[in-house]
Amino acid sequence: MANENTAKKPSFISKVSRFFKDIFGELKKVVWPSKKQVINNTIVVIVVVIISSLGISLIDYFFGLIIKLFFGS
Repeated sequence: MANENTAKKPSFISKVSRFFKDIFGELKKVVWPSKKQVINNTIVVIVVVIISSLGISLIDYFFGLIIKLFFGS
């Protein structure tokens, strides 16, 4: 039991070193998208944002008209 308590703990430097080794190991496993995939995904996001903003603008406009009908202005 005495050996369990007196076991040498890793130093701070070795913990930091191990942390960065693990990070680089995980980065090697990442599958990065190609340039074509990034461009296509960017275009899809821009189109969806434009369509969503137009839809929200139309809904806001019609709700504004309805409120003007009820409260008059």
